[in-house]
Amino acid sequence: MDLLEYQAKELFHQVGIPVLPSQPIAKLSELKHLHIPYPVVLKSQVHSGGRGRAGGIRFVQNTIDAVAAAQAIFSLPILKEYPEVILAEARYDAQEEFFLSIVLDYQLQRPVLMGSAKGGIDVETLLKHTQKVVLHQGFSPFYARRLATKMGLQGRLIHGVSIILEKMYQLFIEKDLDLVEINPLAVSSSGEFMALDGKITVNDMALSRHLDLLSFLKPRVDQPSSQTPQATIVTTPPQKPCWLPAREKGGNIGLIGNGFGLTLSSWDLMLEQKGEILGAFVIEEKSSSKSLIKQLGIAIEKMLTVPDIKVIFINIVTKHQTSELVAQALLDYCQPLVVTSGSEERLPRPTGSNSTRQRLITPSPMENPIEWVIRLPVDDLQPIEESFSGLSVNCFKEMMEAVKKTVALSSQASKRKS
Repeated sequence: MDLLEYQAKELFHQVGIPVLPSQPIAKLSELKHLHIPYPVVLKSQVHSGGRGRAGGIRFVQNTIDAVAAAQAIFSLPILKEYPEVILAEARYDAQEEFFLSIVLDYQLQRPVLMGSAKGGIDVETLLKHTQKVVLHQGFSPFYARRLATKMGLQGRLIHGVSIILEKMYQLFIEKDLDLVEINPLAVSSSGEFMALDGKITVNDMALSRHLDLLSFLKPRVDQPSSQTPQATIVTTPPQKPCWLPAREKGGNIGLIGNGFGLTLSSWDLMLEQKGEILGAFVIEEKSSSKSLIKQLGIAIEKMLTVPDIKVIFINIVTKHQTSELVAQALLDYCQPLVVTSGSEERLPRPTGSNSTRQRLITPSPMENPIEWVIRLPVDDLQPIEESFSGLSVNCFKEMMEAVKKTVALSSQASKRKS
């Protein structure tokens, strides 16, 4: 899960990494009550890079200019992504700009410190001057000073960069991150350090241990369209789940997850447990609650049409309120239906629209039974478990337990078939 800049800076502030006064803006009207004195910089909050060159970063001197600039930014897609939030931030006079990063190298199975004395938007120059230090053991200030020295820094700069790296590592470990990056780390004429931009990637498999990070899965607030300024309303294509087929045939497990990282992690764990997967539907990770539930409904309906599926594993990491909607969506599909001859049932869906589904007059549920496993990392799973009482739905909070149950059900289904 990749965080937006303003979200990353919230975590920076928690560990004492210096950041500028800022204010997230979701509506144009909020600019009239800005808590930061002008001049300010307005930044589009999207996950892709290249915002400055695309016109997603603008400097403004007053409220009139800010409203006009924000209107343009909200309407500007960057690599097909429209911002739902703009970050208003104080300006900063930087004399030098550095690049600092801590990344988990999966090949080395070690954290790696990275730094460049040429930070900023010139990526080619940045990479040319990037230095690395591998943490073969636990972190110590020695590694930070070693990186700063390799970057060519001297005197107080070595000490200042070392302190920032130590705080970055603290955040890296505490939140189970795959990446924490500051670019640029600015230095003023007085020697003051400031993180002007930040990037954080959270390990999807660790989200169940950090429920405080789930609030970052969605924008700050849901803004009803009736309250959104007309200028910020943008029509985007409807999101649909993506199908990933297995290379080898013969599996009987279907997987549904939100985000490629979480879905592929689940896939890998099932392969380690000797599970045979037929394919997976990936729900867009940055979806709103409404879009997530709609995509889930589409994925379930399509998964049920895939031949040879015997077990469906749903792995959704989201906020508690949305988790309840996910459970309700699955419940609607699993509850037995009573129909009469010649009838056509109109079934309400949690996707916000009713879909007419033709039902068999004499259904045979045992002819092709589907076993369900759902994993929801919520604080209290018991109410959700009780809602599935009497149904072939297995609920879990921990991913590994859910994976093992999925593989066990798959094995049982294969034995029945043989």
